[in-house]
Amino acid sequence: MALNNFLDELVFSFSITMPIFLILVLGIILYRVRLINDNFIDVASKLVFNVTLPALLFISISKTDLSSDTDLSLVIYAMVAVIISYIALEFIMSIWVSDKAERAVLVQAAFRSNMGIIGLAYCVNAYGNEVFSVASAYLGGVTILFNVLSVIGLSRALGGEANIKGIAKGIAKNPLIIAIVAAFATSLSGLTLPTTLYKAGDYFAQMTLPLALLCAGASLSFKSLKNGILGAIMASIGKLIFIPFAMTLGGYLLGYRGMELGVLFLMSSAPTTSASYIMVRAMNGNSALAANIIVITTIASLITTSIGVTLLRSFNLI
Repeated sequence: MALNNFLDELVFSFSITMPIFLILVLGIILYRVRLINDNFIDVASKLVFNVTLPALLFISISKTDLSSDTDLSLVIYAMVAVIISYIALEFIMSIWVSDKAERAVLVQAAFRSNMGIIGLAYCVNAYGNEVFSVASAYLGGVTILFNVLSVIGLSRALGGEANIKGIAKGIAKNPLIIAIVAAFATSLSGLTLPTTLYKAGDYFAQMTLPLALLCAGASLSFKSLKNGILGAIMASIGKLIFIPFAMTLGGYLLGYRGMELGVLFLMSSAPTTSASYIMVRAMNGNSALAANIIVITTIASLITTSIGVTLLRSFNLI
């Protein structure tokens, strides 16, 4: 009986991750047969980041019944946990990696998750659209923190200056954060938008995750895996094992269960975001190393996340 229950949980876990894996593979295939190209990826990625994903988050949150006493403790805990994890990774990596420029790339890749695309897709597959009331606030708060810590860490190591004004400006202009703040303001104010507008927005927002995952798959470059594989594996272990375990354990000890603990695990177990590569390349860091980590974590997270979900559900925690 116990074995049957475990197998049932394993099947459920793969029902969360396999649809994402299949769309990522489809993205790779479509790119290889040239049905989509680099220009499509660039344009579609901008469309997702600037328009469809913000629309999805705004519509989902604004339709949620929130009040001024809505519990945001999970977001606060996650932000504190990310800061502690960042400091811990800096300390651990300093023992094994002497080059501070390479260490900065590894640390950023290890703590910075692809929450807006893959993490959110995990959550939706696991809990449906009701998860947005929890996942969106989490996404907004932690996204701000990811940007701040990444800029500070890379600037210190790669010889730049951590420009506080630039960081603040980037955060204020982030479409995801703008959409989340506007949605919470709309919900808390009790303002109801026309049903027609919601329906039109729903059609538009439904393209978000499939399009984003196609682009993510098409963007994977396996050629980059030839160099610096040891450091990439080290950071990938930190991203897929150390971070999810530490953050989920902390959430468990604080009493989170069900959807809240599930969101915490699924968001933290998401692979390294492609934004880490873009930032490292822009600051003349080791972009090949950053690309290696994205490829490894994107593929391996499908396995580690499935195992994690299976274990957590076996103990009736999520």
